Amino acid sequence: MPDILTVLLKYLSMNLSKVSTLYRLKSAWYIALLSSISVNWAYAQTNQPTDEVLVQSGRLTQRQFDAPTSIYTIDAETIRNSGPQVNLSDVLARAPGVVALNRNNYAQDVQISVRGFGARSAFGLRGFRLITDGIPATTPDGQGQASTVSLTSAEKIEVLTGPLAQLYGNSAGGVIQVFTREADLTPTAQSQIFKGSNGLERTDWQLSQRIGNVGFVADFSTFNIQGYRANSQAKREQLNSVTTVDLNADTRLKLIANIFRMPYAKDPLGLTAAQFLANPKQAGNFALVNDTRKTVNQEQAGAVLEHKLNKDTRIQARIYGGNRENLQYQAASATAGSWVGLERDFHGLGLQIQGKQNLQGGKAVDWVAGFDQDYAGENRQGGPAAAGQKTGNINRKEMNESTNRDYFVQANWRFMSNWTFVTGVRQSNVQLKSKDDYLTDGVNGSGSVSYEAANPVIGATWHVSDHLNIYLNQGKGFETPTLSESVYTKSGNAVIGLFNANLISSRSQHLELGSKWTPSPSTRVDAAVFRIKTDNEIVTSLSVGGRTAFTNASETLREGLELSARHAFNSNWRTQLTATVMSAEYASVTALAGKSLPGIPKKQLFTSISWAEKGFQNTSKKPLHGKTASLDWIARSSLWANDVNDASGAAAGYGLLNARLKQGFAWGPANFEAYLGVDNLTDKKAVSSVIINQAGRQYFEPLLPRNWVIGISTKLDF
Repeated sequence: MPDILTVLLKYLSMNLSKVSTLYRLKSAWYIALLSSISVNWAYAQTNQPTDEVLVQSGRLTQRQFDAPTSIYTIDAETIRNSGPQVNLSDVLARAPGVVALNRNNYAQDVQISVRGFGARSAFGLRGFRLITDGIPATTPDGQGQASTVSLTSAEKIEVLTGPLAQLYGNSAGGVIQVFTREADLTPTAQSQIFKGSNGLERTDWQLSQRIGNVGFVADFSTFNIQGYRANSQAKREQLNSVTTVDLNADTRLKLIANIFRMPYAKDPLGLTAAQFLANPKQAGNFALVNDTRKTVNQEQAGAVLEHKLNKDTRIQARIYGGNRENLQYQAASATAGSWVGLERDFHGLGLQIQGKQNLQGGKAVDWVAGFDQDYAGENRQGGPAAAGQKTGNINRKEMNESTNRDYFVQANWRFMSNWTFVTGVRQSNVQLKSKDDYLTDGVNGSGSVSYEAANPVIGATWHVSDHLNIYLNQGKGFETPTLSESVYTKSGNAVIGLFNANLISSRSQHLELGSKWTPSPSTRVDAAVFRIKTDNEIVTSLSVGGRTAFTNASETLREGLELSARHAFNSNWRTQLTATVMSAEYASVTALAGKSLPGIPKKQLFTSISWAEKGFQNTSKKPLHGKTASLDWIARSSLWANDVNDASGAAAGYGLLNARLKQGFAWGPANFEAYLGVDNLTDKKAVSSVIINQAGRQYFEPLLPRNWVIGISTKLDF
């Protein structure tokens, strides 16, 4: 065995001893999980093929089965079958290692964490990178928004976790990439109309065509909902357009434009434990009297150019820019509120060159090198409000900026017929700066800080056979504070508007061992065990009056097991299962020693069984004929909403049963699909998501009771 593999395996045996105790089968939950997998294997007797796709394995493209990392893909059929295609959390719930919680609060976006990173975010996304069609949807400081992702035109979603995800920069959890579908060869018009519980209305209109060397997809969607809770109405409009131009046989240009409008999204706020038990439909304290809400307008455009220099070498360049406007009204008391507004400009560019070097003896090296440079600057203002309207003079005015300049390189070396070696490194430089233009309060909150890190990755894959790969990776990552986490400082029992230059970036060490197995053409089983040790984890220090100051914890430890399995019994029946078991705790050297990190359930399970009257299609572009039905079970164990893990922050676990039924038929040149979905069939009362360390202990956002949605979609080929 090569020396590097010996070293890696020794490291594994030394550092994963604690992990092994996590996975002893002690309960019926584990037994049921393994029994389900055993059933899948026992019926693996058909010749139904298991689909294989190309994925971004780190910064290199290769077959998902051969990728030396944990990566999960969600196809267009799965996205469409999720229902109205509004919330990214509805489809990510099936990805191992991902906790995707729907707040049912469109003013604060969904709550998503990857391997425990990002759970602390009170709004938007953080802790992982979000990329759409090659354009970052995450700013240099690590903050992102899921609401601008157009699911209605998405062809595929990739979820990359593990050490190789660190090659994308300032994040520790992973990378989620969304890809818009390719244009149809003939002119095509599509539409979807949904109606559902709580006043839900959803429409989508798409045009697609390829003319010569030009193809385009234009997708316009609308969304309206009255909401289950008081003060939870929302309205959205979105346009997503992708145009591809094949300039010649070796060069392709992709032009992306996205416009997102949210005229209003009322904010029902969180509930205390007592409020949740008494009436989960009510709004939180002072939400109604202050008319808490958010307005968002965002426009962005980008271009991605790909060019083949020769059969083994190609380059990719990207450039993008856009702006975002936010206005949010918050609640402070029964008689007073506040408002915060921002105007953000963002832009960036990137360049990478990817190649393949053939060596003697049939060996080869795939490699990639490149750089990313991104910028986000926002004018932020704030002031008092009453009854949801601005009053008085502003009391906050500042210019916040974040930039990054990163370089990366990765190489996959097939140095033996059954061994592949992977290595890479990313050099990152992230700068945060805040200029305080409101000095009337006597405090100059200006400040700046620069973070640098070199994050190496190393690993190997043993190709045991054509049906089994085993891989082992190790890498380092880092995560900086976001600007919203840096602009406040704790001062005694108060939080003041002073830039916190003492808040440092967290550094993480990742270790992952995994396998990918196809025991038959109709069965696929992936498994991964991981250990992530983080120094200087960024955590809440104090939250007062709508302001939150952050600090660094000394150390945290995440250990987990991820499993995904899918099996086709025959052309009409198939099943899927994903499971995550994870321990995420503060280490012994911190004041919170032994406490669980909030927002992270220790166990999570998704399982589904699907039936298609006329068999499942091999491609999502073929129209559905006949009936299809699916039954999903989603289960999560309890989790904490605060760092101290006391009773007021305990959210009980739950299991949900969701059902889907579709009927496809043709009428002349048009194809139709009728849809019926019912979520929470058993009408479970539970907490859907939590607001971490909320100052007034209003931690809880309720799960929707039994709810339904019906829809009709059409596709017309001209």
